[in-house]
Amino acid sequence: MISAFTGILLSLKKEVDILQPPTQKGVSKELSEWKSLDEISIIASDAFQKAYPETDNTINRMDVRPSKGIVKVLFKNGYWEVQVDGQSGAVKSIARRHADWIESLHDGSIISDIFKLISMNILGIGLVFMIVTGLWLWYGPKQYRKLKRNR
Repeated sequence: MISAFTGILLSLKKEVDILQPPTQKGVSKELSEWKSLDEISIIASDAFQKAYPETDNTINRMDVRPSKGIVKVLFKNGYWEVQVDGQSGAVKSIARRHADWIESLHDGSIISDIFKLISMNILGIGLVFMIVTGLWLWYGPKQYRKLKRNR
C-alpha cells in the first residue's frame, strides 16, 4: 500500500508545487555566460545558511538546467534545494523537496539500502507472479471451454 500510494504521489510531483518546487527561470541559457559551479555552490550554501542557520548545508548534488538558466543545488540533510540563476547568481528559490523523501519511502531506502534491495525485488517478483497467475486465471478457463466444445 505504501509503495502504491507513494507511487501515485511521485507521478504528480511535477504538477503539485508542494511535492517539488517548480523550476524557476534564469536570465541566460548560454553556459559561457554562467558563473562557475564553485561560485554557484558558495552562493547557494551562503543563502541556505542565512535562511536556516541551524541546518547542515553540505551539498549533495547540483542539477544544472541549461534550458531554464538555473542550477538546483540539493543538500544532503532535510531534502532542501536552492535554485540559483546560472548567469547572475541570484537566488531564485529556497524550498524543501518533499518528493525526495517520498521517493525514499517509496523504494524502501528510507530504512536502508539492503532493505531497498530485498523489498523491491520481492515486490517485483510478487507483481510478476500476480500478473502471470491472473492472466492464467483469465485465459485458462477460455481454453478449457474451447477444448470442451470441440469434443
